[in-house]
Amino acid sequence: MTVCVIIPALNEAESIGVVLAAIPAGLAAEVIVVDNGSADDTAARALAAGARVVREDRRGYGFACAAGVAATQADIMVFLDADLSDFPEEMAALLAPIQSGQADLVLGSRFLAGNLSRSVMPPQQRFGNWLASRLMRRLYGLPVTDLSPFRAVRRDVLLALDMREMTYGWPTEMMVKAARRGYRLTEIAVRYRARYAGRSKVSGTVRGALLAAYYILGTTLRYAWR
Repeated sequence: MTVCVIIPALNEAESIGVVLAAIPAGLAAEVIVVDNGSADDTAARALAAGARVVREDRRGYGFACAAGVAATQADIMVFLDADLSDFPEEMAALLAPIQSGQADLVLGSRFLAGNLSRSVMPPQQRFGNWLASRLMRRLYGLPVTDLSPFRAVRRDVLLALDMREMTYGWPTEMMVKAARRGYRLTEIAVRYRARYAGRSKVSGTVRGALLAAYYILGTTLRYAWR
């Protein structure tokens, strides 16, 4: 099964080259960096590091992910952030349950690995993850611990989900729709660290944290009664 790594990126010029260098050699048939309207050298540095760059000027995490999906025909897609907060070298473990036929969607859980300090994940982000996870367990019977964006999914499954949430709610929509339709979800423990450079678009500002909470919780509740 062919693998494509999709990396949404907005003004991540300082970290994108390091992220691409950390992806294990030979693991993916292609790596796509989706430039979501960056004002810096993100695209140029991604090209220089050997990635394929796709431009998506409509701002939104979901728009960026969807552009990456549309640009590949790979059997499995891995979604990875561009700030090096995840560990790309753990990608083989993320792919293993799908490649062995045991799962359709694999979620990297930062909480299963433990040792998350306040400097790595601030309290508001930790609480948001806890609340959304509890709602998913109660509303969908989905025993998850994290909404981590580091995940792998079969292409045919993702296309069948007919994704519509083009903002921060995109990963949440993937999870709740997959649960509603009976796909096999599993979590594995993944490590997490502070971003390589710059400030998070979500937890780095009050506005970003509030918007993320609004879209994530709204998406979790919206699909429960459809």
